Amino acid sequence: MREAYYAGTYWGRRQESAEECARRAETFFHLLAECHPSYTQWYEKTNSKKRGLQLGFEPTHETFVRFFGKKKYQSGADGFYFGAWTGHEEEDQGGAVTLFCGSHGDGSSNHVLLYFPVEEPGSERMLTTSVLAGVMRAMALAWEPDWGVIVSGDFRDALSEQGSAGTFMGWVTYFSRQWGLVPALPEPVRVEPVADKGTLVILTPERLSGRNSEHLALGRRVQSLLEERGLLKRVVEPRPIHGA
Repeated sequence: MREAYYAGTYWGRRQESAEECARRAETFFHLLAECHPSYTQWYEKTNSKKRGLQLGFEPTHETFVRFFGKKKYQSGADGFYFGAWTGHEEEDQGGAVTLFCGSHGDGSSNHVLLYFPVEEPGSERMLTTSVLAGVMRAMALAWEPDWGVIVSGDFRDALSEQGSAGTFMGWVTYFSRQWGLVPALPEPVRVEPVADKGTLVILTPERLSGRNSEHLALGRRVQSLLEERGLLKRVVEPRPIHGA
């Protein structure tokens, strides 16, 4: 089976209104459209692909305010959930986004996830450092997360037993400025600023694989260095179990 890659950004308790979340969502989708042509058209995510293709939308502030005003896109006492896809039914094209924002609840993180194509040639065109760095910058600038990662499930599982957000390195990893300064790292690792928000760490210029022993060794080395600096830590601690 091919490795499946995703991008995820995560942040802790941050209560925000529908208006505020809508503003961030508009910024995110606008910046995402600049990363790759596949991200210029979006549809609401449903259980039916046929139905979903009838639900195209323009990712504007007004559109997201309307979405977040609907009960089906609200989560509990606070927070908003929304899913979208690019309308490409083939596994070698497009992608899907899910977002959960505005929540102030304990034990779970606000987050945005973007799933990349699995098959070639789509994954070959999208899984490049230039596209992925752009995607992570879009996520960081729009959502101001604590931490973010672009990685395959194989690589994540090799470097982290639990895969908890904030605790492992990926192909591209983002650290908020509030988490601390990222030190100089060994080649071929690149470290790049994201405006005044934080820092990107790009492990390799070629596609990172959880089946490549050299990539795994580099990932573990860098992960150890950043753990020593206190930069790798859970974004959100799990809710305690009563009576434990």
